[in-house]
Amino acid sequence: MAKIFCIANQKGGVGKTTTSVNLAAGLAKLGQRVLLVDLDPQGNATMGSGIDKRQQVLSVYDVLLESASVNEAVVLADKCGYHVLCANRELAGAEVELVQLERRDQRLKNAMALVDGQYDFVLIDCPPSLSMLTLNGLCAAHGVIVPMQCEYFALEGLTDLVNTIKQVHANMNRDLKIIGLLRVMFDPRITLQMQVSDQLKAHFGDKVFDSVIPRNVRLAEAPSYGLPGVVFDAAARGSQAYVEFAQELVRRAPTL
Repeated sequence: MAKIFCIANQKGGVGKTTTSVNLAAGLAKLGQRVLLVDLDPQGNATMGSGIDKRQQVLSVYDVLLESASVNEAVVLADKCGYHVLCANRELAGAEVELVQLERRDQRLKNAMALVDGQYDFVLIDCPPSLSMLTLNGLCAAHGVIVPMQCEYFALEGLTDLVNTIKQVHANMNRDLKIIGLLRVMFDPRITLQMQVSDQLKAHFGDKVFDSVIPRNVRLAEAPSYGLPGVVFDAAARGSQAYVEFAQELVRRAPTL
């Protein structure tokens, strides 16, 4: 059975998409069968996987509206080694259309059930707001991976996300839980970041992943080449950190 994880944080600019594409590429390097679901209308995870969102006839929009299956809409990111359920500007309209439909929060979950045996990991890149799209991701997932910077404003955003996950767990998806917190854009030379990191470990314990993603220029450059950093420059510190994170996730997966 596939492990389905949302990459989510209600705060923008925290590296959700960077984490999604690099974790997908890292898992693929380890021989895992991976599907990356782009639920953000901006389509950054699609473009960051080397796929032109403007040329896709079918996308996650069609899957949510049940006019296409996952197998019909999925695309292979051949340079990266994983499959992508793409997003484009049409997805912005899905917000309005889904409101009028039955089981509107369960559309993605039902679609994923039909491809359950085809993948080891399904990663869902969620938009930063709590929208109907994010709700579909949370209802479909077994857990949430939270990328966050070690800054105080990020702690406030984390509190909001934890409350949202609790509400979804109580009312819509009893399987949903926080899988772990991933410290990203981390610089150990900054005292504040070390302090926040220590607070996270003290409060959340083993919910904080051992892996830490450093602030790294090569990771920031990679999207302009349409590739995850793990593929663009495998030797970069940030890329190696994401592969280590993928290894940690594979080790933890049987107990999640």
